[in-house]
Amino acid sequence: MSLHKTILPAATAVGAQSTTLGVMGGGQLGRMFVQAAQRMGYFTAVLDPDVASPAGLISHVHVQTDYLDEQGLAQMLKRCAAITIEFENVPSGALYTLGAHLPTAPDSESVAICQDRAREKRHFNECAVACAPYAVIETAEQLAAAPEALLPGILKTARLGYDGKGQERVATREQLVAAWAALKQQPCVLEQWLPLALELSVILARDADGLTVALPIQHNLHRDGILAVTTAPAPGLCDALAANALAAAGRIAEGLLYVGVLCVEFFVLADGTLLANEMAPRPHNSGHHSLDSCDVSQFELQVRCMTGLPLVAPRQHSAAVMLNLLGDLWFDADGHERTPDWARVLALPGAHLHLYGKSSARRGRKMGHLSLTAATPEAAQATALQAARVLGIAPF
Repeated sequence: MSLHKTILPAATAVGAQSTTLGVMGGGQLGRMFVQAAQRMGYFTAVLDPDVASPAGLISHVHVQTDYLDEQGLAQMLKRCAAITIEFENVPSGALYTLGAHLPTAPDSESVAICQDRAREKRHFNECAVACAPYAVIETAEQLAAAPEALLPGILKTARLGYDGKGQERVATREQLVAAWAALKQQPCVLEQWLPLALELSVILARDADGLTVALPIQHNLHRDGILAVTTAPAPGLCDALAANALAAAGRIAEGLLYVGVLCVEFFVLADGTLLANEMAPRPHNSGHHSLDSCDVSQFELQVRCMTGLPLVAPRQHSAAVMLNLLGDLWFDADGHERTPDWARVLALPGAHLHLYGKSSARRGRKMGHLSLTAATPEAAQATALQAARVLGIAPF
């Protein structure tokens, strides 16, 4: 069932029964969605199997079941007026079941395409959006036939990869064979390794009438496959490249008849070539700064897409640098647990701390983010570097 323009009302008076918005997944993205929905007057329901999921802990209702559990899905159908997702690995079959009875944003087909790198790249090509040269490897015959021109390259599992997981760098055919074996001969995509100048992301929202708005383009720095730093707006971006990125992301969303918030990540090569890397059918880590730097955050856009409320183009009122806070920061050099020095961090001007309510820290786990806002990009960058020094984050 596709979304329509009927506006789903929130509570209109004290004691009035509020519309409930559902989210599949209880991680930090779900938590920030729940906070945005509740601020706008909606009730929320979260389906997540984890009893201590960050979103489930603060939602009005937490349906604690597996994503494909029939009783859990039935509860969501009974309670919710519309449903979204908080991470792309929610089974598309669950969304298909829900979408047969109520609006989902995004729909199950869009999610299924985002879950499969091969389908995703075909979609980019169908939308006249370039991506890195690649080959699909699902059989030993396809492995043997992989073009030599794709080496050196990166072998990526076609499904369920994120934050650098399910990826192997390969320089020779022997390494390629060994990497496919290490990945248990799952369906994979072999991408040519390319010299990158920078990485960008476009986060847009598209409603049921096809109206599209976007956050300012973000510049992203990854470390060990995980987003470390986002700068918004992206510094030094020429008008032509920015326009190309926005247009390409718009074509990708249009080709899906997409409804909801969509992130498209791009590579920019040393010669200025723009290539689509991957897309996420949800708000994205690189857009978290919008909670503090824009008048409409990516999570409010998600609520508006679900409810038929008007989409307005976000205005960025403050330059921002966002630092991802991984669990490593909760351990000292000897491996002993510690609490980061939040007092020194929060003494910095324009520091906005967002912790996700996770019960324990472990290395590589996303525990929160810190946005540093200022009147100018230079001031935001300088304060972010100060915060990084306090926290022990490598300079950027």
